[in-house]
Amino acid sequence: MSRRSLLAPATLVTALIAALAAPMASAQEKVLNIYSARHYQTDEALYSNFTKTTGIKLNRIDGKEDELVERIRNEGASSPADILITVDATRLQIADQLGLFQTVQSKTLEERIPAHLRTATWYSFSTRARVIVYNKVAVKREQVQSYEDLAHPALKGQVCVRSGSHPYNLSLGGALIAHDGEAKTEAWAKGLVANFARAPKGGDTDQIKAVAAGECGVALSNSYYVARMMRSTKPEDQTAMRAVGIVWPNQASWGTHINVSGAGVLKHAPNKAAAIQFLEYLASNEAQAYFANGNNEWPVVKGAVAANRELESLGSFKSDSLPIGDIAKYTVAAQKAFDRAGWK
Repeated sequence: MSRRSLLAPATLVTALIAALAAPMASAQEKVLNIYSARHYQTDEALYSNFTKTTGIKLNRIDGKEDELVERIRNEGASSPADILITVDATRLQIADQLGLFQTVQSKTLEERIPAHLRTATWYSFSTRARVIVYNKVAVKREQVQSYEDLAHPALKGQVCVRSGSHPYNLSLGGALIAHDGEAKTEAWAKGLVANFARAPKGGDTDQIKAVAAGECGVALSNSYYVARMMRSTKPEDQTAMRAVGIVWPNQASWGTHINVSGAGVLKHAPNKAAAIQFLEYLASNEAQAYFANGNNEWPVVKGAVAANRELESLGSFKSDSLPIGDIAKYTVAAQKAFDRAGWK
């Protein structure tokens, strides 16, 4: 028997062992599957740093909130998704009401995430404020000190705003109902509609630009859009920001409404331990800084450093401390009130 024939069986055994070991190694590889509706390029550093720190490989599917929620529902118990991360309490609450999240036990999350910014099944990791933007020539600052002021007849023909069905406005409506009641909130919405300068359209950046151009005198916007335009190097954006002023609404009452970016562990998460580890990572000082500096949002963790000059230049303010879950549970009622008021 030749040397070649003697070696052949050994070679075959080695190959067989290697083939059997491959799936075992693959099975032992730490992975985490994320469905994300946060569409910010700056989040890439957030994700890559998690993998670098933990060795856990991230598989991510990006999409629109409604599409991702429907996908998770359709996949059911066979869903590979471990985490759903998205923006706005309204969207998180919808996923929660559909039974997509599960409760987790984490001392880290309980200690670092303020109680009013978490629920039993999902957690907030950054905040943004719903501010009033006004044209310095057309509107006096003292006219728009609260959300309720936007419905005052003195502002007839002056208000620009995006659709009443958008989650940013529905969450504000939920907060108004929690504080003022459904009847007063519907009356407010009717007054707001009566003051429209134009039919609702566009996003928050469009509202800011319309105010700057004098198309309307006042608008609502999330704060990170304001900071984004302040950081812009485009001459037209710089000109626009010089033409507008920013108000923290309701400082004399319940405080400025804030909304969130948040996430939860999905009910059928195949990698639950890694999913909890990811949520705990998002609550770390390092990850909190990514939210603030990358997308102009505020950290939720007390003491987390946010070196964002534009956010700092807007000054400090009293924020609404209403539990985020309470805001979310009133958004359906807010939609009905806005529909009755004609805020489409």
